[in-house]
Amino acid sequence: MALLGVNIDHVATVRQARGTDEPDPVWAAVEAELGGADGITFHLREDRRHIQDRDARLLRQTVGVKLNMEMAIAEEIVAFACDLKPAQCTLVPERREELTTEGGLDVVRHSARVAQAVARLRDHGVVVSAFIEPVSDQVRASAETGFNAIELWTGAYAHARTSEQRTTALAALSTAMEMGHRSKLEVHAGHGLTYRNVAEIAAIPGFVEFNIGHSIVSRAVLVGMRQAVREMKELLVRHAP
Repeated sequence: MALLGVNIDHVATVRQARGTDEPDPVWAAVEAELGGADGITFHLREDRRHIQDRDARLLRQTVGVKLNMEMAIAEEIVAFACDLKPAQCTLVPERREELTTEGGLDVVRHSARVAQAVARLRDHGVVVSAFIEPVSDQVRASAETGFNAIELWTGAYAHARTSEQRTTALAALSTAMEMGHRSKLEVHAGHGLTYRNVAEIAAIPGFVEFNIGHSIVSRAVLVGMRQAVREMKELLVRHAP
């Protein structure tokens, strides 16, 4: 069975909307762990639109499961990550105007800068993952630039409107995953996964980890974080190959 990483960014989004101190994403991480999360994911953005430096440092001190920091390759953020030393850093593209990370990091285009960031993070004992689209050139470049893992963008599947589009997206994910394994990379998956669509992805053999945020946080508003995480874990177990 693949592991469940819970992204808590949107808890901080609600807090920042009012500029107050609640809901606290650090508390949310504790509740997610109690619900069975295998990891906690957060994205420290350059503009600090949701997660703050304080959150990252407290998460590092309190999270008992794997802590995964999503991040751009900006110098300031790389330096912060090298000092923080989370268990894993996932390098992602970042645009100021986006609501959430859209599409994958172009490792091919930015290979020199990416390789430098990967080397620095690995020198500090951090496992490094590339958030990429399921494209062979990106998988190959991720292996060549020194990543330990890749997280395949599942957006094409999540946003598919027809069964043909879903089938095509699933085939691309399977092919990229197999190539990742041949390249000695751990393979993770994430983006747009929900309680309604995770089953087909969870049924594909070979994914080590799923990172899911918005759907779990949305469900948590109604039933609480522990229960929301528990329900997603149950789906992963039920549909595991």
